[in-house]
Amino acid sequence: MKSREKIIALKLRKAGFSYSKIFKKVRVAKSTLSCWLRDIELTPKQKEKLLKGREKSRYAGAKAQQIKRIKRTEEIMADSKKEFYLLVKNPLFLSGLLLYWAEGDKNRSEKVKVTNSDEAMIILMMKWFREICNVPEEKFRISLHVHDLHCNRNAKNYWVKITNVSKKQFHKIYVKKSTLRQRKNVLYNGTCAITVNNKSLFRKIMGWKLGLLDYFYIPPRSSTDRTKDF
Repeated sequence: MKSREKIIALKLRKAGFSYSKIFKKVRVAKSTLSCWLRDIELTPKQKEKLLKGREKSRYAGAKAQQIKRIKRTEEIMADSKKEFYLLVKNPLFLSGLLLYWAEGDKNRSEKVKVTNSDEAMIILMMKWFREICNVPEEKFRISLHVHDLHCNRNAKNYWVKITNVSKKQFHKIYVKKSTLRQRKNVLYNGTCAITVNNKSLFRKIMGWKLGLLDYFYIPPRSSTDRTKDF
């Protein structure tokens, strides 16, 4: 039986078929198939055809994923836009959303991130993330940026206390060199960046923003892309 399958496999490979297509027709172990076909050299034309086929397949797969992502994004944003009207009377929800609009990241990587040096704002945003966005504690990541001129040795402990996030979830402090020579504020604790790697949450916040725009009758700057700057 295997000799017949081997003959079929060899014939298909010599005709320029890919391993994956041969495997669909000849159901043997992949290691066996590889052993049978390893000595067959394809022509340059056959190699080029297989390469184009792989590229086409990768493109089709990537396109399908893109369509799926866009559809999922639209669904999340539509749901959260409706949710805005249920939450708008909540002062914490509205103030946090407005602060994120002003200070949060609006990048295409869909990373939820807020950076500021004001401890009161960081406290409020942490409360917003926890109580409104329901972010699990283990999902928070904190980054600190300080100037070497104002490098406070207790900066990390300070922001651990402010954010109430475990030290294990803090990245290594980034120290930026300063061109100044005189230390101006020895108590300066740098800037604190709260990051949550959650694309669904980012899309939900975008949907809340659309609800905000509609609620206050604020037209978007672009009629073709309401989320362009968020």
